[in-house]
Amino acid sequence: MSRRRIDANSDWEHNEEIQIFREYLRIPSVQPDVDYTPCVEFLKKQANSLDLPVEVYHPGGPNKPIVILTWLGRKPELPTIMLNSHMDVVPVSAEKWSHPPFAAEMDEDGRIFARGAQDMKCVGMQYLGAIRALKKKGITLKRTVHVTFVPDEEISGKLGMKCFVQTEQFQNLNVGFCLDEGVANPKDEYLIFNAEKTIWYVKFIINGTTGHGSMLHKNTAAEKFHFILGKMLGLRQKAESALKDDQTLGLGYVTTVNLTVVKGGIQNNVLPPVIEATFDLRLAVDEDLVGLEKQLRNWCKDAGGDINIEFPTKDEKIPPTLLNDTNTFWIAMKKTLEKLDVKFHTDVLPGVTDNRYVRKLNIPALGFSPMINTPILLHNHDEYLGADTYLKGIEIYEYIVPALANS
Repeated sequence: MSRRRIDANSDWEHNEEIQIFREYLRIPSVQPDVDYTPCVEFLKKQANSLDLPVEVYHPGGPNKPIVILTWLGRKPELPTIMLNSHMDVVPVSAEKWSHPPFAAEMDEDGRIFARGAQDMKCVGMQYLGAIRALKKKGITLKRTVHVTFVPDEEISGKLGMKCFVQTEQFQNLNVGFCLDEGVANPKDEYLIFNAEKTIWYVKFIINGTTGHGSMLHKNTAAEKFHFILGKMLGLRQKAESALKDDQTLGLGYVTTVNLTVVKGGIQNNVLPPVIEATFDLRLAVDEDLVGLEKQLRNWCKDAGGDINIEFPTKDEKIPPTLLNDTNTFWIAMKKTLEKLDVKFHTDVLPGVTDNRYVRKLNIPALGFSPMINTPILLHNHDEYLGADTYLKGIEIYEYIVPALANS
């Protein structure tokens, strides 16, 4: 190991922002049934260190806290800036990790291994790190900035952001613009997302002829399932072909289809009377939702009928945030990144975030996680973020936050 690497690692170990980040990562706020109490106490401590007021609301229930740190602007009557992140993380298979997933260990290259390192405890702490730096410089902002930490984004946010935006407390924040999470990019280019795909979970409940396993009965659930599976995988193939034919096309512009759950059968020698098959659909921004649902129901008839469809999740299509001169916040962010002379690219997020609930209120919202030259490891084993990348992200926010708040 080179002397330079030893010195850099020592600097990272003693860096205040790195220490705070790793402390947050060590809180196992892992789904399901998250105990958010340690997160709330940690965030209250951060608010105290920043001399910022903090409020905690529970619109989704006593165990679903919304934590809000507020930096009051010079003109608090103006629409505010919301910097949002979620506290929860997805489950882990600890035996698949080379480092304990909630130890936040850092290797000699400065890679910090922990669940949530990319998704998305990094962003929440980068917001606070930028505010800490700005306040130390004596900088004040025109608009008020609210730093929000919400629960349960990883399980759709129904008891988190989705219900919070419907409350009087949210209305009182007077949010004019929101920043939330994006994703890492292995390339040397920051990704900014102004739209998200629409998510549908489609469950086919397929009824068929039952009987002895030695017989060749007609209209079995298995035959109908075979037909439905072929049609759904055909949609999947359509997306794969589109991506192959146009290398510039991103996942956000095609409808993805994946079979995720199959249930059925009661005994090895009995034909299943019912097979349930659930598909995860992430619908492209230009997908015809009415036409797609009609097609799904026609396939049920073509398969032999007696098939019901349920939608465990059926989101509405939400218009993208405009990226033109009508959006002064986007213009401010764009000009800031251009002044920093960094590469950036706008796109449609392949997944969904809490931003969709904000956009539904016609509030402009962008997804942005300042992680470049970094493999995409959210929800993966050995999720990590480099210390240098993390600190660079704080620097980026040091410029973006004032630009937004002073626009």
